[in-house]
Amino acid sequence: MKIKFKIIALALFATVAVAFLFASQPVKISEVAVHAQTAATQTEFDQKATLAKLRDQIKGRESEPAEKVFKNIQMPNLKTVPAATLLAIMEIGYARSLGVNCTHCHVPDKWETEDRPQKQVAREMGAMMFKINSEMLKGIKNLRSATPGINCTTCHRGELKPAHDLPKPPKV
Repeated sequence: MKIKFKIIALALFATVAVAFLFASQPVKISEVAVHAQTAATQTEFDQKATLAKLRDQIKGRESEPAEKVFKNIQMPNLKTVPAATLLAIMEIGYARSLGVNCTHCHVPDKWETEDRPQKQVAREMGAMMFKINSEMLKGIKNLRSATPGINCTTCHRGELKPAHDLPKPPKV
């Protein structure tokens, strides 16, 4: 039994090694699962139509605080923004900045549910961004901006996972 297990393990290792060797781009195993999950959740969702439907549902209440119009708004800085602004933040600030759509964090038509762990990750990343902007950047001397700030795009650049490496410099 031990020999059979070793043969299977070696065969699996060899298959993965060959796949990595002949891949046209570097492959990171953790990102493969994330990209596969993201692609599966985003194929049949019409974000433009969904946002139009949500805007129609909140008609007349666009200026009210988001927490009074929508359910389960937990981030303190998002509770008080106008409801219409919250939709724009979700569309541009989150979805576009991460290269995803609403279904990455939400279950369509059940926006308040906690079914997707990505929703909590987004909250925690938002809290990190708020702390960096409100506390940390103000302590850096000689910044050119009086009000420096970061957002999701600063790191994500339209990709689900922020880059951890730089592209190779062009040959000169």
